[in-house]
Amino acid sequence: MTRDTDGEWRGWRAAAQEALYGPDGFYLRPEGPAGHFRTSVHASPLFAEALARLLCHVDEALGRPRTLDFVDMAAGRGELITAVLAVLPADVFARTRAYAVELAPRPPGLDHRIEWLPRPPHGITGLLFANEWLDNVPVEVAEVDAAGVPRLVLVRRDGTERLGEPVDGADASWLARWWPLPPEEGLRAEIGRPRDEAWAAALASVTRGLAVAVDYSHTVDSRPLFGTLTGFRDGRETAPVPDGSCDITAHVALDACARAGAGAREALGSGAETGARGAGAAVSSGSDAETGARGSDAESRAGGEAHSRAGVRADDHRARTGEHGAGTEPHAGGEAHSGAGAKANKPGAGADLGAGAGGDPRAGAKANEPGARADVGAGAGGGPRAGAEQSTPARELPRARVLAQRDALRALGVAGARPPLALATTQPTAYVRALASAGEAAELTAPGGLGDFGWLLQRVGMPEEALHGPLRELLVDVPDHEEH
Repeated sequence: MTRDTDGEWRGWRAAAQEALYGPDGFYLRPEGPAGHFRTSVHASPLFAEALARLLCHVDEALGRPRTLDFVDMAAGRGELITAVLAVLPADVFARTRAYAVELAPRPPGLDHRIEWLPRPPHGITGLLFANEWLDNVPVEVAEVDAAGVPRLVLVRRDGTERLGEPVDGADASWLARWWPLPPEEGLRAEIGRPRDEAWAAALASVTRGLAVAVDYSHTVDSRPLFGTLTGFRDGRETAPVPDGSCDITAHVALDACARAGAGAREALGSGAETGARGAGAAVSSGSDAETGARGSDAESRAGGEAHSRAGVRADDHRARTGEHGAGTEPHAGGEAHSGAGAKANKPGAGADLGAGAGGDPRAGAKANEPGARADVGAGAGGGPRAGAEQSTPARELPRARVLAQRDALRALGVAGARPPLALATTQPTAYVRALASAGEAAELTAPGGLGDFGWLLQRVGMPEEALHGPLRELLVDVPDHEEH
């Protein structure tokens, strides 16, 4: 980024692309994401242990193939993939081929068995896991003007905003289907089409196995009224200023990604190409999105030039290293909007779907009842808008399901139950260890925190009859009367 771009008006997609993945981009800094926010990966080793169990369940469902692939999208500095490999059973480890998809350079000292790529490999047989990747795929922002027309929001490098041309073409179609905006001045939305294309491309790289995207999210019946665009720097939430000084993120419409992923699988054979946007997948199958792994080339081109760093963020609310959410800084520039990030934090600005698609952990909206599943099959439907309390029953897309992190992790054996007090007397050391583990599990599954993250799971080439135990619980919606 250079000074001559300071006064240039650009859409948020191009601005965020350069700010995050350009020559001086936020995600290419030496300190890595962990220097600015704390994710599920950094919160507890229980997260990696749960993923190792998930990989083993996928291995079993696939019939224990000779080579089992584990692909970590937007791998950061390799923390997650390293931790997962360290706890795999020896027989599974011996057959596992590990790939870290990231735009940043390979960290020194990384296990030589981990292949470092800018895009996911083709022909994956195993597990592709994208932890907080999609929220960093840059997108355009739309705002309704005084006449009730959604317009693109343009931004300068200092964060000053103004309205541009009306939203049209494919972006307008996406808004109409997935985030319809009432004609009320000031309402905002993030246009998630590049993320749909990035996820479809990543999913297309899986031949047999499971693809999982984890992010803070929302669904069509709970979109925030003012969007969710925000920034993070040094462990604190801040105004999103596209100058490379902060992370720029927005919640993910996982229901739209699920539909795009299902469609991509059906269209395979028509020439879909997939890459990892830095760690993110690049797609060129008629759609114009090229997205690489966030650590490695994160390009999410879909008609624009936005890179999207795959695999990067894990928790956001990311309890980002420090006092997450403390003190929002004002936008630079007198007439700048207060920014979608600030607006999105108002109470009721985004209903938390609890066990559904994740919702907005910061929005202050109430969660659904535990166990409620998000409907990932709806189109533009319009249920109650942001702030409504509701429980949405599941309606699965082919091979797709969206759960809350708390439900996904509990199915994988992560529980926050306090150890029996009697253990403190008989085995005090074991009691202290169990108590610490319970505290970490509680953080990973907490309502209003990491537990509200959405998990989008899409299986490929794994018939339902091959699913057993926790994997079946994750991927098959069992009627209440059949549960034990």
